[in-house]
Amino acid sequence: MAPTPLLTFPSHSLHFTPPLSLFNNSKKKQKQKKREMEKKLKRRESMSTTAAESPPAKRRRTVTGNENSALIEGLPDHISEICLSLVHRPSLLSAVCTRWRRLLYSPEFPSFPSLYALFVDSTSDTGRVNPSVRFMCFNPVSSKWYPLPPPPPDPPLHRILYRHPSFISFNLPIQCVSAAGKLILIAGSNQQLSPAISHPLIFDPISSSWSSGPRIGSPRRWCATGACDGAIYIASGISSQFSSTVAKSVEKLDLTEQNRNNHRFNWEKLRDMRDLRFSREAIDAVGYRRKLLMVNVKGDAVKEGAIYDVVKDDWEPMPEEMLVGWRGPVAAMEEEILYSVDERRGTVRKYDDEKREWREVVVVEGGEEMLKGATQVTADSGKLCVVTGDGKIVVVDVAAEPAKIWNVEIPDGLEPVSVHVLPRMSQPNFC
Repeated sequence: MAPTPLLTFPSHSLHFTPPLSLFNNSKKKQKQKKREMEKKLKRRESMSTTAAESPPAKRRRTVTGNENSALIEGLPDHISEICLSLVHRPSLLSAVCTRWRRLLYSPEFPSFPSLYALFVDSTSDTGRVNPSVRFMCFNPVSSKWYPLPPPPPDPPLHRILYRHPSFISFNLPIQCVSAAGKLILIAGSNQQLSPAISHPLIFDPISSSWSSGPRIGSPRRWCATGACDGAIYIASGISSQFSSTVAKSVEKLDLTEQNRNNHRFNWEKLRDMRDLRFSREAIDAVGYRRKLLMVNVKGDAVKEGAIYDVVKDDWEPMPEEMLVGWRGPVAAMEEEILYSVDERRGTVRKYDDEKREWREVVVVEGGEEMLKGATQVTADSGKLCVVTGDGKIVVVDVAAEPAKIWNVEIPDGLEPVSVHVLPRMSQPNFC
């Protein structure tokens, strides 16, 4: 199966009309063209005068390079940026010239979605306590992986455990979520099997920088983590020792710019869960239509589901017809459409909220085999990005009929833990 770009965009050709020529060799129209030339020169002179009188912010060059070269000949750069932003396939812009390619990665230009992944070192001895942890970004335009800048030293990533001698066939969870266009490392275990993270680490792709969030009220591990409406949630789990108080507690951190600008950037305690059954293992809290959906265990064990209403700050049981589809990782496209990947069969299902039933999504021949052993999934831009148990990242284009499936080549020596779709990193010096 031929590889396909990771996050392609709707087919949209680049239509570009160059400036009309100022010269014409036709003798019959020479005088007419001469008059047109004079008019154009006057218009350009007027445009230059207007640009000179415009505020500096509108006249600025957004990228470094040949300052004498316009993005689009005959137009001020700030107008050219607007025109180019209407092209929905960045790969087209990247192929035209270096200046346009640099523009794609400047902070001022609208970003395109890219894949972010948490990796661990797969070449290390499986008996090691702490294989190295690293974050990388896959650029769909260049089809290359790029490392993220180093995060703050607290907590040190090398102290977050993924394998432990006491758990021979079990990898310890490292929990990340994405919200408000940011990637957040929120929970994990240290060498003492206690919570390794007291302050979430937050990566902002637009500024390509990390920051430490406010201290979590009750740091925990093996918990439920998720996002909804630009806020991240952490529920249940275990602290240094099991505590019924922590196992029922729920906290929220609003990452929206409005909340951060109002100096209310702190964890908020929410209504407790009704029981302790969600502290058995690390699970995803799936943001769906202003609610958080969570199921307490993975695999074939008997499951219990719960739904948290983020508006009412209240809990309700999950309907049986929804719970029955939880046969593997689940994600919500734009927090509106639920998709599940059956970890045993590799089938993809879509939830019909009106009929309250799961419907199978038809995939290309052999697609189910590629999805068997799915451990984590994220949904964005009409596609599912799936991490499988054999260390692969698989993309499912659910907008196509049948759904197309392909593998994303991962860096040598690395094993994916989780994937997330966020805006591309700003890379002003990219060429």
